[in-house]
Amino acid sequence: MARAAALVAGGGLLLQCLYCCSLLAAAAGAGGRYEALFNFGDSLGDTGNICVNMTAADQLLLTVAHPPYGMTYFGRPTCRCSDGRLVIDFLAQELGLPLLPPSKLRGADFRRGANMAIVGGTALDFAFLESIGLGYPVWNNGAMNVQIQWLRDILPSVCGGGAPPGGPRCRAHLAKSLFVFGPFGGNDYNAMLFFGFTTEHARNYTPKIVDTVASGVEQLIQLGAVDIIVPGALPVGCFAVYLTFLPSSNPADYDEYGCLKPLNELSVYQNALLQRRLAGIRERHPAARIIYADYYGHVERMIRSPARFGFRDGAVPACCGAGGGRFNFELDARCGMKGAAACPDPSTHESWDGVHFTEAVNRLIAEGWLRGPYCHPPVVLH
Repeated sequence: MARAAALVAGGGLLLQCLYCCSLLAAAAGAGGRYEALFNFGDSLGDTGNICVNMTAADQLLLTVAHPPYGMTYFGRPTCRCSDGRLVIDFLAQELGLPLLPPSKLRGADFRRGANMAIVGGTALDFAFLESIGLGYPVWNNGAMNVQIQWLRDILPSVCGGGAPPGGPRCRAHLAKSLFVFGPFGGNDYNAMLFFGFTTEHARNYTPKIVDTVASGVEQLIQLGAVDIIVPGALPVGCFAVYLTFLPSSNPADYDEYGCLKPLNELSVYQNALLQRRLAGIRERHPAARIIYADYYGHVERMIRSPARFGFRDGAVPACCGAGGGRFNFELDARCGMKGAAACPDPSTHESWDGVHFTEAVNRLIAEGWLRGPYCHPPVVLH
């Protein structure tokens, strides 16, 4: 339990687009630009919320606040879980918007966007996780409904003139904004699987996770959101963190790439349910553009054919670590800890720290959303 608790304190989980973006293309590609960008989710999208308002002493315990995190683009740690930019950073830059400030940053200008995502973010509320015996504090960083409340809290400053959430001025502004809602669910499974649940037990909660995400999409629409990207789950069975801490003694549980099939099947199940729920939302809200982003499909292709995408190694070996274990990932030898170092060229690796992607992967994912082939048709920016 102590090993699992220390492990999950470091971060959450990962993104792309298979069903997708004809309506988004109409909004963004036909000469228009979004006025703002709003992001929700976990450590895949956190641009600093986990560090905002932390004391220096607290940050000493947070691996993402230490080198070599941030080395590739920023030249220093920015509390992003990567060597450089995240998918949301590339989206902002391509859309001509500033990099998103963390929503918990006091005094920030949120008129052109804000980031509600936070390391440890879950779909299910902390009280529910506590009720099923999963009350470790990291899951209380900011569940989905908490993040939506953070948006509500800043909307008067976003919309100007103290305009209330849901009012005409705010609705007009949000209708010209792009929302990225998720991924959610990764940390819910982390809370379960790292603390003793089997994949079969965790699967029982997948419908609740998906229903919760769908309710969040509905809440954004009620506030005035029109264009909403909803990413699905990743092939997490191919990540070093799971292969290290949830190994199987049954060879049949591994595919030809060394990935854990039961974990990937859990992601496939969530994605199937999510797409069905999003289809229902589209029917109820025909004016909204609900875009399913297929993280799984693109990342799986990178794992199966790394050289095709310019990578030397697949998603399993971590670029950054202290030489621990088979995958350069161990609890006491993680990236950001004493003795940890990055590989010579992170751009040739898919996995940054055994949990999150390198900037190079994040760039490809963003391009897949904006230009295809994982958005059909691609979003054409002018």
